[in-house]
Amino acid sequence: MRRTPVGRQTRARGIPEATVARLPLYLRALTALSERSVPTVSSEELAAAAGVNSAKLRKDFSYLGSYGTRGVGYDVEYLVYQISRELGLTQDWPVVIVGIGNLGHALANYGGFASRGFRVAALLDADPTVVGSSAAGLPVRHMDELEAIVESQHVSIGVITTPPGAAQQVCDRLVEAGVTSILNFAPTVLTVPDGVDVRKVDLSIELQILAFHEQRKAGEEPDQGRSGEESVLDRAPGPVRAAAAKLRRAAGAAKDIKDIKAEKVENDSERPAVMPA
Repeated sequence: MRRTPVGRQTRARGIPEATVARLPLYLRALTALSERSVPTVSSEELAAAAGVNSAKLRKDFSYLGSYGTRGVGYDVEYLVYQISRELGLTQDWPVVIVGIGNLGHALANYGGFASRGFRVAALLDADPTVVGSSAAGLPVRHMDELEAIVESQHVSIGVITTPPGAAQQVCDRLVEAGVTSILNFAPTVLTVPDGVDVRKVDLSIELQILAFHEQRKAGEEPDQGRSGEESVLDRAPGPVRAAAAKLRRAAGAAKDIKDIKAEKVENDSERPAVMPA
């Protein structure tokens, strides 16, 4: 019997999506405290460990029915259980990974899945040179087996690590097979029907955001190099430089058109309104 993924469970209980997104942060901080045998923790200490403010933490925990004890704080072990239960981590979640390249291999070998209740049920790929190999002790099976695996293993969560061009087709296959939650690592936007949840992880976007902050910290303005050094755009990847050059050409053409129009208006204004007889 296929289970309902946590996203729909928490929505049914009236827990906001923003709170759901923070629950794993609290759980990670609480697990670290539990491993150090810390029995209780204040909202301020836990909020600092999770990277949120204490008022937001207390509001989030109120949705779970957990308010702590004044002067004592929260019971660490109980909160670990409570959040794990709310996230659905007290049960086993079979997962299929589709696309066993470098990233697919890395995810298959990631030990954090099993410790958090996620069991990699199968590794799938369409490349005949990859099918039959193994990763993390599991054989890589052909995509033709997808539907049978989803049915027999009661899979409701799929992970896509394919090239972007194949991601939508894989997504469609997963949904048609009965998968209702998808973690997408492919750098593309997926279209899914109502009732299917998609979470996107794009490492290149995160790096671009960090590059933005690094540029600002260095005091550099976009497209303006420092004295004696190459400009920011000169150090950018080829596609970025090509796009910038295209924009420059378009801006130059627009300026030329504007200058021509202005010259025409000026010439027209110099002509007499009535031609002399």
